Amino acid sequence: MQRQTTLASVTHFSGTGLHSGRSASITLRPAPEGTGIVFVRTDLAGAPQVKACTANVTGTMRATTLEHGAAKVFTVEHLLAAFAALGVDNCQVDIDAVEPPVADGSSLPFIHLIQQAGIVEQDAPASIITVREALAVRLPDKFIAIMPYDGFRISFTSVNPHPMLGVQFGDYELTPAVFETEIAPARTIGFMHEVEALQAQGLALGGTLENAVVYDHEKALTPLRFPDELVRHKILDVVGDLALVGRVRGHVVAVKSSHAINTELARMISSQ
Repeated sequence: MQRQTTLASVTHFSGTGLHSGRSASITLRPAPEGTGIVFVRTDLAGAPQVKACTANVTGTMRATTLEHGAAKVFTVEHLLAAFAALGVDNCQVDIDAVEPPVADGSSLPFIHLIQQAGIVEQDAPASIITVREALAVRLPDKFIAIMPYDGFRISFTSVNPHPMLGVQFGDYELTPAVFETEIAPARTIGFMHEVEALQAQGLALGGTLENAVVYDHEKALTPLRFPDELVRHKILDVVGDLALVGRVRGHVVAVKSSHAINTELARMISSQ
């Protein structure tokens, strides 16, 4: 029987938010059984909390936003993906800003942060959601589905008109080791022609060539970690968004999926 897990010790990380551009610090703390992943806004009066679950998703534009009462956090998917990949069920995330640090735009710094803290088993059995029938979210030009499967696998097709990107396909059986080496290092992608419009919406204010893979009209301005880094990061986002329902067993198949339909699939899974 698999048991719930939490961190063995407290650990900290500081940096700048990708979209807010503000300084932010997080402190990851062990949490009791059944807590889940809970963000505590230590910078707000009364330290309001918001749990990472589908019921608290209030926005999906370029990132996943969680909100409950006065507590709001966004761009949580990279951190949630690290928790999910390493099988951490319960953690209190103290955060002193509206957005966690972006680090290098990937999940790898958060993987290392959790590994530094250590993971311990708790007494209660883990809650594992096993998909029993196919579920899908479809839009005219994109979809995401999950099917019964003995494990956790993601097959993703990314389609992008940029001449250096085009069609990319990734198919991974996601174990902690595979996620750490093949998916976690993949960084978020940005385009120079979008920067002005995004910043006018209050987004990408903290984006730099050090925390995102940025493309101009012809080429990548940032050295790539993988030739297909885009699709690997898309898979990372799926892992983070599905972490809203906890541990999941199933085979995810997606084409051009986004946070909006990732989180809609998460809702369908949680209500199954």
